[in-house]
Amino acid sequence: MYQTLNGFFKSWEFEADGTQRLLNTLTDESLKQEITSENWTLGRIAWHTVTAIYIITSNSNLTFEGPTKDYPVPTSAQFIADTYSQVNNAFVQAVKTNWTDQSLHEYINFFGQKMQIGTLLMFLIQHQNHHRGQMTVLMRQAGLTVPGIYGPAKEEWANFGMEAPEM
Repeated sequence: MYQTLNGFFKSWEFEADGTQRLLNTLTDESLKQEITSENWTLGRIAWHTVTAIYIITSNSNLTFEGPTKDYPVPTSAQFIADTYSQVNNAFVQAVKTNWTDQSLHEYINFFGQKMQIGTLLMFLIQHQNHHRGQMTVLMRQAGLTVPGIYGPAKEEWANFGMEAPEM
């Protein structure tokens, strides 16, 4: 649970930047990548990640512009990446304008359970990271180069003058 907005913003900036870099790497063709026909495609997960910012915070008093439904999935990877940037900026501005450190201790109804706003913000980050991990696997299957988030991706080790770990 976040105790201060400053603490949240430090985490969110890093995590949102990582998500934006992943989304910027997607191609229109890669959006169709799937594990099986019974699971979400890369595009569906990416779009869900974009729309979840608004959907997860919709039970709070926070208001900002963002898509309210995660289906149907857009067919443009650029649209998905651009929309994430717009929603992210609107979300951050809304939090800065409407919430204080004290707001983080207020309770809301989050899909039937009582939750503090500071916990909601932690959930939002964890939810995004969960789907970001799913996207990286599908991106590799689609033949895309995955940018490193918590360390270098295999293609990035050379930038540090090092060899990638052996397979």
